[in-house]
Amino acid sequence: MSRIMVRPEKLDLDSPGRRDYWVALEHDSLWGDHLMPLTVMVGPEVQEGKGLMASGSNHGNEYEGPVAIKHLMRETNLRDVMGRIIFIPVLNPAAFQAGHRSSVADDGVNLNRAFVDGAGVTPALGGITHRIAAFVRAYLWPRVHVVTDIHSGGTSLEFSACSSFHEVDDPEQTRIIEDTARWFGTPFVMKYQNDTPGLLVSESERLGKITIGTELGYGESVSPAGVQYARQGIRAAAIHHGQLKGDIQPMGHHADGTQKLVAIVDRACYTPAPFPGHYEPLMTCGKYVTQGQTVGYLHDFYRIDEAPWPVQAGVDGYLLAQALRAPVVQGAHILVVAIGT
Repeated sequence: MSRIMVRPEKLDLDSPGRRDYWVALEHDSLWGDHLMPLTVMVGPEVQEGKGLMASGSNHGNEYEGPVAIKHLMRETNLRDVMGRIIFIPVLNPAAFQAGHRSSVADDGVNLNRAFVDGAGVTPALGGITHRIAAFVRAYLWPRVHVVTDIHSGGTSLEFSACSSFHEVDDPEQTRIIEDTARWFGTPFVMKYQNDTPGLLVSESERLGKITIGTELGYGESVSPAGVQYARQGIRAAAIHHGQLKGDIQPMGHHADGTQKLVAIVDRACYTPAPFPGHYEPLMTCGKYVTQGQTVGYLHDFYRIDEAPWPVQAGVDGYLLAQALRAPVVQGAHILVVAIGT
């Protein structure tokens, strides 16, 4: 199947049918383009402003999303599409090609902090990463009402698999988002703080869209379970929000009733490293811990004769994430405990 290389203004995201594109965005440092793969499927019941967008590789070293969406692009039959589905396995080709969280070879910007005022418009925010954010805002979000942005822990954190969202002001929007998040089947459904500026999901939520994020793996690998959760969650969202025909059954922890709704809004959920050191975990993610319990140790090998610093849970809850790599920098969150029952 051939892909058409087009500038954003030449995309057809509205006519019935399937189209496979390379979206060409001007390169900053060579005579060429960054090419973003995008597949759109439009069915006979498409409505203005309605559709589903599924994106992977917002961060370039997180791979469950790209793999899952690549599978879905092949598995989804146009005959079953009723509305509009936009698949983007690699949203940030600059970071993906660098194999890094951010676009280090270009403007050095983290796409998941780039959805800010003036992105892609003002000269100071005119690099490729901010222009990707501007492209999503101008061309994709006006055509969809459901947004799924698939993440994993990269190299920094080991995660227990979760779908995630923020609690928004509209209680009905929050209810629908939570229900959509549960269909991923992950052991945890996580509500998290919304203090970080520039998040793709925050901006999408602000626009009133049903918006789901995830953490489905870690270590720059591909988790089989993470890929399965992503395929299930995206497909379920497309079916339940009227974009795809079909029946789908709950899977995993959603099916067996063991899924837990947890929150990491309280700053006490996070334990930052007080000094650069090496982290030694004492247990695996997903375990229930109590406030003050020692979950790991932080070692200082420049003070080799001193006892390690006990890394303690700040709240009662579930060990949702912890440092993946032994070396950690000062201030990095090396422990995240989610409040829930």
